[in-house]
Amino acid sequence: MITHFKTILPALLGFSVLLPIQAQQNTQTLKEEVKTSIDHRFSELTELSDRIWSFEEIAFQETQSAAALSDYAEQLGFNVTRGVAEIPTAFVAEYGSGSPVIGILGEFDALPGLSQNKVPYKSPLNEGAPGHGCGHNLFGVASLGAAAAIKDLIEEGKIKGTVRFYGTPAEEKFFGKLWMIRAGLFQDVDVVMDWHPGAETKAAVQKGLALVDFLVEFKGQAAHASSDPWNGRSASDALELYTTGINYYREHVKPTVRMHYHIQDAGQVVNVVPDYSRIWVRVRDSSREGLVPVWKQVEKMAEGAAILANVEHEVNLISGVHEVLVNRTGSAALQQNLENLGAITYTEEEQEFAKKIQEATGKPQIGLVSTIEPMEETAEHSMGGSTDVGDVSWVAPTIRLSATTAPNGTPWHSWAVVAAGGMSIGHKGMAYAAKALSMTMVDLFQNPELVQQIKAEFTSKKGDYRYQGFIPDGPPPIDSKLQ
Repeated sequence: MITHFKTILPALLGFSVLLPIQAQQNTQTLKEEVKTSIDHRFSELTELSDRIWSFEEIAFQETQSAAALSDYAEQLGFNVTRGVAEIPTAFVAEYGSGSPVIGILGEFDALPGLSQNKVPYKSPLNEGAPGHGCGHNLFGVASLGAAAAIKDLIEEGKIKGTVRFYGTPAEEKFFGKLWMIRAGLFQDVDVVMDWHPGAETKAAVQKGLALVDFLVEFKGQAAHASSDPWNGRSASDALELYTTGINYYREHVKPTVRMHYHIQDAGQVVNVVPDYSRIWVRVRDSSREGLVPVWKQVEKMAEGAAILANVEHEVNLISGVHEVLVNRTGSAALQQNLENLGAITYTEEEQEFAKKIQEATGKPQIGLVSTIEPMEETAEHSMGGSTDVGDVSWVAPTIRLSATTAPNGTPWHSWAVVAAGGMSIGHKGMAYAAKALSMTMVDLFQNPELVQQIKAEFTSKKGDYRYQGFIPDGPPPIDSKLQ
């Protein structure tokens, strides 16, 4: 009981009580310096973010985006290693030496079909092209800006240790961090920082959903659809039977389960019995324990569909992610910095832009939310999305932030997020995230006991679970037919 109380005391009272007054004052001075560093680089960071916004590159194809980020890191004096984990667009930028090793994650991939101009109504910039409907043009840049502010302090001899920026591609589709974990790139990191664009600014303490993706292929016999259909064995029939089975199964799973599918191939012409079909299936639940039995059942149902249609079938794992292992000790440190920073302020023009987006998407026209709320409780069953940051959180303690880059109520993964992320609303959220992240990193470098408390919570919550990623053998699917 005494040990438990020591673990939670910093989160209850504020970790600064563990530092002498002089050390607290020095820490505050360093926090002012990292904020100033980000202000000085704001125009550079904005230009970099806008370039990535304009590149519109999807999973594993982020060649220009990765080059822009890694080149900028190199110009700043980081030691950059490109093409890590057999992924051409993955890289690591590092500065300093020794402990602690503090990592920070940066994503930069876009989503297909969401190209959008910087206007508060739907207007594609390049019809049918990708767009940053999750704000990843801001994500990687803010994280690199935070790492650069810390790098300045190490270079000036004001703090000691190593700062490491992870350029992590393909979060939206294949989950590139899985292969980076498998390559051992997180083995020696003490704490990892992470953030994500959002409609609120807060310490992110919800777990999200575990997820698995797999591909089902059905193979039959082609025939003329009218003159001799009895000679055909329809792969499309199997696919339809399979989706029917999935949809009936929805009634018999827990409310935390989500099931999606994307039909990728169901035949080419109407007068041919199709001999091939393919479907991408995704299953989610609030924990990996709940996920696995549902996943295996949905996989097994593919065999039943194949038997009914008298065709062959094949199931192949694509990838999958764990739910986030929340670290509340680290989150409390971040929360204190959010409260010290205060809320983002917006101009009348920015609020009007936000309200027009809300009007265009059928949401209440309340504008941008600009408050710092108390840290939330972590729900037993968090809902929402999924992220490969979850997997990182099971191999290293991870502190997460959400920063406002789009109007409240905005449909995510939509044109509205692209529009806001390419103008000043997104830019302000990016700079704010960089400051909050770097200030929290100052705490980690300055306070070894805080780092140990964060690691102790991580070890306690992880228990005897030995991380094993949902990832197939072999190289990442860089040139996969699934692109």
